[in-house]
Amino acid sequence: MRKRLKNKSYKGTLRLYISWPVILSLLLAAGTILIFYIDHTAGVTAAVVTAVYIVIALSVRFFNRNKIVGDMVNFATSFGQVQKGLLKGLALPYALLDDNGRFVWCNAEFQTLIGRDVPFGRSITSIVPELTKDRLPAEGESIEMEFSVSGRDFKADIRCTSLDEMGRDSLIIDDAGFTGSLITMFLFDETEVNDLKRINHEQKIVSGYIYIDNYDEVMEDVEEVRRSLLSALIDRRIKKYFASYDAVVKSTEKDRYFVTMKRVCFDRLLENRFDILDEVKTVKIGNEMSVTLSMGFGLEGDSLTEDSENARSAIDLALGRGGDQVVVKSAERITYYGGKSMQVEKNTRVKARVKAHALREIIEQKERVFCMGHQITDIDTFGAAVGIYRATRQLDKKCHIVINTVTQSIKPFVDAFSNDDDYDADMFVTSSEAIQLADAESSVLVVVDTNKPSITECPDLLKRVRTIVVLDHHRVGTETIENATLSYIEPFASSACEMVAEILQYISDNIKVTSVEADSLYAGIMIDTNNFMAKAGVRTFEAAAFLRRAGADITRVRKLFRNDMDSYKARAEIVRRAELVLGRYAISTYDGNALASPTVVGSQAANELLNINSVKASFVLTDFQSRIYISARSIDEVNVQLIMERLGGGGHMNIAGAQLSDISLENARKKLIYVIEDMEREGAIT
Repeated sequence: MRKRLKNKSYKGTLRLYISWPVILSLLLAAGTILIFYIDHTAGVTAAVVTAVYIVIALSVRFFNRNKIVGDMVNFATSFGQVQKGLLKGLALPYALLDDNGRFVWCNAEFQTLIGRDVPFGRSITSIVPELTKDRLPAEGESIEMEFSVSGRDFKADIRCTSLDEMGRDSLIIDDAGFTGSLITMFLFDETEVNDLKRINHEQKIVSGYIYIDNYDEVMEDVEEVRRSLLSALIDRRIKKYFASYDAVVKSTEKDRYFVTMKRVCFDRLLENRFDILDEVKTVKIGNEMSVTLSMGFGLEGDSLTEDSENARSAIDLALGRGGDQVVVKSAERITYYGGKSMQVEKNTRVKARVKAHALREIIEQKERVFCMGHQITDIDTFGAAVGIYRATRQLDKKCHIVINTVTQSIKPFVDAFSNDDDYDADMFVTSSEAIQLADAESSVLVVVDTNKPSITECPDLLKRVRTIVVLDHHRVGTETIENATLSYIEPFASSACEMVAEILQYISDNIKVTSVEADSLYAGIMIDTNNFMAKAGVRTFEAAAFLRRAGADITRVRKLFRNDMDSYKARAEIVRRAELVLGRYAISTYDGNALASPTVVGSQAANELLNINSVKASFVLTDFQSRIYISARSIDEVNVQLIMERLGGGGHMNIAGAQLSDISLENARKKLIYVIEDMEREGAIT
């Protein structure tokens, strides 16, 4: 030990203390020389005294050096034992690990808290499986993690300290070869805190609203003498169901309820995926139409008032998406449940007439109207925009249709208007031109065939124009156009062209729709209904009849829809490459950059795939302009709209789509398959 100590060099305060006699000897020697010059006798005396001092000082330094260092080491050792004793009895659980995660030392409290003895050299992973070697912090880093051991919850503060730095900071020795690192681990028992958090979470109040979607339609479907009984059965089924979850249900109107419950009960509702939606459909006493419910719940707000507002917003969203579903809205996210059934078509046109009159009043108050749809304009968007153009011109106002890219599918229709002198040269404008022409006060923007601001032709136009009108037939999603002056969203409608065709009949009594305009609207209905084979209701055929009377020609429209040879071959190739997933989902991919309108070809191929036996839903993924476009189709067994919503898209139960960015075609296909398999496990598709 002493031999090794001789090889150490001292530093800091200790070095100065030991070196002081030598420094003082040199100072005395210099002073003695100076005295010699002043007085020889005094110089001799001073020299004798200095010599005696130097002999004594050097003797103390060289002969007692090891003894001094030994005493200091003994003191340091005793001091270290005191520190070790204090750490071992410290109430805070504390352990030291080497850089491989093996125990070097731990205090008694750490062993007590873990509930077992910790032999030195044992890996921390044997106690905390989550803390593997690759998760240990590097030198100078610190991490926090939570884990459970023996039924108790812990929070750990883990830091890594370099032993080399500890050596350099030492006031006693300086050893440049002292290397390595130690990992310190402090444990905090958070079991009681987590229990209190859990209790607080479970006791929170969740409020919501319950609406009977089709109350009037169901009551009209049964005999008058049975209506009161049917109403009582529905009321009893709802209240009995929620009573099993310790909830309080209060009827506010004949078809509306307010419900409140504890969060722990609401979590059970989430686990059961609100099976009341299916149970209430079994209530039948002569009614052929099934009862459907819409529910909206608000939670995780800072107050009951905020939860109530979230619930109100959630029920509006559920109704806007077609009903028969539950929307749960929190501060951070919106979750959807149900929505698997077809929307009930409203036979009355009262709402269409009211919206048409409101649209007329808005247009009459403005000088200029802009109309746009979603990116890569399809024929439904184009036809609806043309219908708005006709309504605007009927009211003697200026109208512009915003289209950035004229795809092959709409080019014949655009050319028909461009070559007609009866239409303005600026009927079609680009986004940049629309921004220059638009004025916040004197302009109105009509958005058709979409309610998502991010996928419109010109999102900046939404910020520039204050008066906004939304006409759409897609279900409302999490992202929607806010602060719209007029919003007319009907998920049961077959197409935006159907909605606009109805509105045109109420805009003016003597409105005159030209044949080319009627062709555009009729074509939009044909495409979105797959030639009237999907989502075609009574009002769909009534709108088509109105357009036929206005001059729409079926043969002319069919000729406009004919494909070129390359597009037809591409569609056949997509069908050929399709593969079945889970035995019932047809999925195909296509690189569409070689075609002018690959997304249209993709949607046509998706329709073709439905003609194959055992195919319940089809999906075609098209790579075009660095984005992946997904066309999803089904007949009646699978709600593809729910699948597309998981991917950020939307649409209808039978016709939906999505757009993916920053992803390859193959990865997009894998992502779609993962979503389908995940939803199959949840039972959330069929």
